[in-house]
Amino acid sequence: MSAPETHWTEADTQKALDLWTRYQQENDTSARLGEAVGIDPATGQVWFGTSAKDIALRRETEGSRSPLFFLRVGQDFYARKGGRR
Repeated sequence: MSAPETHWTEADTQKALDLWTRYQQENDTSARLGEAVGIDPATGQVWFGTSAKDIALRRETEGSRSPLFFLRVGQDFYARKGGRR
């Protein structure tokens, strides 16, 4: 079975970031620093896990397949490419 075709836009990214900002204002995430977080801009749902793969696998068992925006709690990115110089 192949993954559904998705059309992610910059508006999806901005909505996910806005949802995450609101979520952090309403919930204490300090105990989750460094965890992966997946944000669904279509539904506003937020999932936490050890990695993006962990979240995706868990959602798949629940039947959810919509694309997510991933970050690490406490950071404005999920992962950075490249080494330190």
